[in-house]
Amino acid sequence: MSNSSSSSNSPSSSGTSGRDTAISIISILVGGTVVIVVTYLVIKCVQRIKMQKINSYHRSSFFMADESMTRSFGNASMLSVATIERFIDDIQKEKPIRFTSQHLSEFTNNFAQKLGQGGFGVAYKGKLPNGILVAVKVLHRTQDKKAEELFMAEVGTIGKTYHINLLRLYGFCFDPEMKALIYEYMENSSLDRYLFNKNYKIEYVKLYDIAIGTAKGIRYLHEECQQIIIHYDIKPGNILLDENFLPKVADFGLAKLCSRDASHVTNSGARGTPGYAAPEMWLPLPVTQKCDVYSFGMLLFEIVGGRRNLDFNENESQEWFPKWVWQKHQRGEMRKMITSVGGIKDIEIEKIERMCRVGLWCVQYKPEARPSMSKVVRMLEGEEEIVEPPNPFHYLDVHDTGFSLHIDNSSNGSTSTSSDHQNSRSL
Repeated sequence: MSNSSSSSNSPSSSGTSGRDTAISIISILVGGTVVIVVTYLVIKCVQRIKMQKINSYHRSSFFMADESMTRSFGNASMLSVATIERFIDDIQKEKPIRFTSQHLSEFTNNFAQKLGQGGFGVAYKGKLPNGILVAVKVLHRTQDKKAEELFMAEVGTIGKTYHINLLRLYGFCFDPEMKALIYEYMENSSLDRYLFNKNYKIEYVKLYDIAIGTAKGIRYLHEECQQIIIHYDIKPGNILLDENFLPKVADFGLAKLCSRDASHVTNSGARGTPGYAAPEMWLPLPVTQKCDVYSFGMLLFEIVGGRRNLDFNENESQEWFPKWVWQKHQRGEMRKMITSVGGIKDIEIEKIERMCRVGLWCVQYKPEARPSMSKVVRMLEGEEEIVEPPNPFHYLDVHDTGFSLHIDNSSNGSTSTSSDHQNSRSL
């Protein structure tokens, strides 16, 4: 009897045990899910609390900045905080900003400190609201619209670029009563001060670095922008130096954009500075970015010589320095020419000789014979061998032409006065 009873109860026990197991599993799953959901909600709450604290901090910082800016400008006529915030945001985005003439008056303390004056305008020292020093170039009003053309060229070229070796354009003003450009301020002025004035001097090692930095800036214009930018006016006066003597290519008033699909550009008139401009700039020949390469070569010779390339105070063989360098190179006397100047270190001799040889390549008469700026940089830095250059002056007969293709004695930068000669160091 007992055996049959035990046997009849066995299936019921098994069913109960299975149900208990299923309930346990479901309970564990439900409980785990609830724990996960609760944990997620707790984390989100904590994150929200943190974000509220961060936003509260930023709002308080903003209002503190608001009060500080308001005090610094003195009254409601000055820049609003919203304008300052947009200004800082645009600076971070590296975009030129449009200012009003009132803004520029505030930045420059009513144009109190004059930095210099050129053919197209007057430059003043100023300071932006965030403390950055600037040079404000106020353009002259002209009947022939030259100032407007310069304005458009500057904003249309340098305004689209950013490179450590290009002068930065922070903004501009185009009001009916004022046209102006706002650049970064350069503490050490321009390179020509250190080449042609005995009161200022830079060692050749630093001049060599300046040459390489300038070459990199021009390389960027030619090869690394969406469109080719031809500067047209590379010369010492347009190479500015910051507090660490880092060079920056400046003055894009003559610059032109050129499609990479175009083989050359057409000029409506002569461009550039006589003495630096390539031969094709004065002749009915196609013009490419290689005209900048030629000008850079002339710049190299002035860096090496510490004098203007054309100096009638020198003896006849040395009047035009680039041709004299070629003659010394042709005779194998370049190193002797360099060492004839006392106080030059061995490391400087090698760098000077390299600049001379690269210069001879850059000033080749035919544009296609000149190297690209990438190649120029590699040769200057010693990454590429400098092969023997051909004679760049075979087309010139000094006695017949008088350099008429290149030199205009009335132009600044093309001739040397007796004071220039006395103030220059010369090879």
